[in-house]
Amino acid sequence: MSVRVAFHGGLGEIGRNCATIDIDGEMAMVDAGLMFPEEDMLGVDLVLPDFTSVFEGPGDLSFVALTHGHEDHIGSLGYLLREANVPVYGTLLTVELARARVSELGIDADFRVVETGTWIEHGRFRFAFIPVTHSVPDATAIAFETPEGIILHTGDIKLDPTPIDGVITDLQSFAGFGRRGVRLLLADSTNAERPGVVDSEKTVGVRIAELVHEAEGRVLVACFASHLHRVQQSIDAVVADGRKFAFIGRSMLRNSEIAEPIGALSIPDGSLVELAELLALPAGEAAVISTGSQGEPFAALSLMAAGEHRSITLDPSDTVIISATPIPGNEKRVSRVINNLSRLGVTVHHGRNTHVHVSGHAAAEELKVLYNVIKPQAMVPVHGEHRHMHANAELARSVGIPEVEVCSDGDVVVLDNGRISVERGAVSAGYVYVDGLEVGESEGVIRDRRHLADDGVMLITVGVDIRKGDIVFGPDVDSHGVTGDSKELHDAVKARVEQGIATLDRPIDPDALRRRIRNAGRKAVQSRIKRRPVVIPVVIEV
Repeated sequence: MSVRVAFHGGLGEIGRNCATIDIDGEMAMVDAGLMFPEEDMLGVDLVLPDFTSVFEGPGDLSFVALTHGHEDHIGSLGYLLREANVPVYGTLLTVELARARVSELGIDADFRVVETGTWIEHGRFRFAFIPVTHSVPDATAIAFETPEGIILHTGDIKLDPTPIDGVITDLQSFAGFGRRGVRLLLADSTNAERPGVVDSEKTVGVRIAELVHEAEGRVLVACFASHLHRVQQSIDAVVADGRKFAFIGRSMLRNSEIAEPIGALSIPDGSLVELAELLALPAGEAAVISTGSQGEPFAALSLMAAGEHRSITLDPSDTVIISATPIPGNEKRVSRVINNLSRLGVTVHHGRNTHVHVSGHAAAEELKVLYNVIKPQAMVPVHGEHRHMHANAELARSVGIPEVEVCSDGDVVVLDNGRISVERGAVSAGYVYVDGLEVGESEGVIRDRRHLADDGVMLITVGVDIRKGDIVFGPDVDSHGVTGDSKELHDAVKARVEQGIATLDRPIDPDALRRRIRNAGRKAVQSRIKRRPVVIPVVIEV
């Protein structure tokens, strides 16, 4: 009985983490993440995995197991469950974060909270969650017992010796799996290029506390809402300095309301106040913990930096701490926010000028320790761009892992009778775009938007007597984003359109007329300014 491991996202990119394990036609999914759009994905809000092969393939999806609660691992779950409302397993915080996101789509899902270290049986599957350290509490690896041996997925992992919540990566369990024999390891690749080890999360808390204490005016700390360890350290720092604080940002408010009741976040009594109350306090007694560390255009921090926030106006006495590193593709946005803050005279601390961020992913030496503990027979790098995965593959080979395969989205690893093979591009793995309420925008639509953004649009309106071929009015030309000196260009377009219409057979075929206008407009623009705008002909038949 062969076992098939398919990758639907997360290999060659940061985000959309999603894989399935198929045992004799029964499928388990590990994570269902999303990716935030890159700058050239115009008008796109979210990017999801393509689940077509999950729903239309030979197997049936049985359940989903979540490694942890970050958006790049749970963000597409609701869209998946709209098509197949299967049970979802995860640790308590992970389940509650996922439940909040899924409920936004109006889905009542079957969430099942599990304890780490406990084996769960579901259909043909037997699996267990293993505690690991990451940048969110309750993060786990997942081990699956299969007919071909143990498949171990690390999730997002680091070896932090002094984690905020005291939960270290469970190397003892990993060693136990190693002694039993791990057939296939799927390992986090994000920091595989980085030598050495990643600093402990606690080192960031020390620095944030120093910066808060040094600040004379208000303090604003921006970080990921799901990075609850960082949120906790920010709370500890501002409270220790005698400040009260307020949360800003929908996801920050939502996650704090989820995390505090279950003990994943500790907020001292009286320290958290409403924003209106905070604004009435002296500046030296106030702090804000906010979203917006990625430069999102409408996030609170971006609006403050641009002087457009409805409640908070920043001034040179304020201190802003951006406690995150930009996700690939967000570098320009973050830089713009920092520049705007600097223009206001605000003191800005960020990952490039002081120690206010550490990664939640293991660096090279940590990964090698992990591999030596687990001793897998085969390894596939996951979670990262191609350069990260290739670096991770070299680490695996350097410690003597016998079989190492670098895969891409859409590939399937087949374990069969002790052999391993890879079927390249065997499952759907393209981008599915979410634009507002519309799911499934095509690549063609995105291409058209890029075309409009690059070369603009031209509207040519003309009234024509179809029978005689006479131009009754027009051509009227209107353009946007084509050229700043439009009169001369519009005159050239009108002349070319008039010439084109004059050569058509009578009576005029309306479709042929539209094609002639479109081609005439394109040629006139291209000959004048070497651009290719979208030309839209509007024909009024008289």
